[in-house]
Amino acid sequence: MADRVTVIGWDGSPLTAAARSALSAATLVAGAAHHLALPEVPPAAERLRLGSVALAARRIAGHRGTAVVIADGDPGFFGVVRTLRAPEFGLEVEVVPAVSSVAAAFARAGMPWDDAQVVVAHRRTLRRAVNVCRAHTKVAVLTSPGAGPAELGLLMEGVHRTFVVCEELGTDREHISVVTSDKAADHTWRDPNVVIVIGGTAAAAPQADSGWITGRAPDAGPRGWALPAEAYGGELGELGEGETELLRTAQLSRLGPRVGDLVWDIGCGSGAFATEAARAGAAVIAVDRALEACARTDATARRFGVQLQIVRGAAPHVLENLPEPDVVRVGGGGAAVVSAVADRRPQRIVTHAMTRDAAELIGRDLTEHGYRVECALLQSLELDTRAWTERERSVAFLLSGVWPERPA
Repeated sequence: MADRVTVIGWDGSPLTAAARSALSAATLVAGAAHHLALPEVPPAAERLRLGSVALAARRIAGHRGTAVVIADGDPGFFGVVRTLRAPEFGLEVEVVPAVSSVAAAFARAGMPWDDAQVVVAHRRTLRRAVNVCRAHTKVAVLTSPGAGPAELGLLMEGVHRTFVVCEELGTDREHISVVTSDKAADHTWRDPNVVIVIGGTAAAAPQADSGWITGRAPDAGPRGWALPAEAYGGELGELGEGETELLRTAQLSRLGPRVGDLVWDIGCGSGAFATEAARAGAAVIAVDRALEACARTDATARRFGVQLQIVRGAAPHVLENLPEPDVVRVGGGGAAVVSAVADRRPQRIVTHAMTRDAAELIGRDLTEHGYRVECALLQSLELDTRAWTERERSVAFLLSGVWPERPA
């Protein structure tokens, strides 16, 4: 095992005294090519080109001597420190940090970033990173080859954002570009780069005690998973048959929308469900054939300060060109739409039916598509507590389909 392992972060600035001291004693130095070319690297030290961090960690674990790993930015922020400290390598690590590339990118842009989401995009996580960019107004994306600004722009079709692309931060070739998301694919970008993705509808007014947690404040907006009709600018009974408070609560609990997900809300009506899914941090595409429903959904989203993509058209045909969903609520269209959605194999589907025959038809179709089906009869009776008399009664069959063994 290496006698000592020091991880040095480098942001293009002159190395600190602590970093120079660690390098002077190193018998093995691991890093990218531009790190290994630094004049402070001892000529006699073994040099290890850093590709797979796990492979490098195994090599370092078997080295007898003093090892140094050099990485860009702060190596403890989405960096090599996590891998090096994995139990299977048994390494004790000292860290000499530098300014992270995210902090440097926002500094170049002259923007605060305590309210930003930060994601890593590589081929495996690119779609989820894009969903975060759809759902939030300020996101920093740490990119990788094959999952860079061009790929982000292509996958954000239909959603307008501004990209601040920061190439090769901290080097002589550093370059900052500002482009719209639809133009990002027209450029060839140099690695490494960080993309700041900004834009979308204005956020809701900040709370009096905002500024106490990074990213999106969890207490933004009113409490509750499924708000009453009044919260959406309507009176009792003005929401659609699939939008009652109890049914929305059950639908949200079955789907469990979360950050990184893409939710389809088909037959969005007033936008109540779409808005609540977006409040959970998910990206949402709200679909409806009615112009009035699309307008109401847009107004609801703006009132709550959430980001929605609204698509007007009749399902199932309008769904053909939409990006792949993680979870789907079918609020209208019946068995034909549910069947078309099931063809796309989202992780979960929820819908409702007003009769047992309709519920059985949908349930059989989901089963034939390979979903595990659950059905519950939901009955609610709302009382006017001034006189304890009946105010509103609703009955519906809630159906949910879960695709088995699909990883999150």
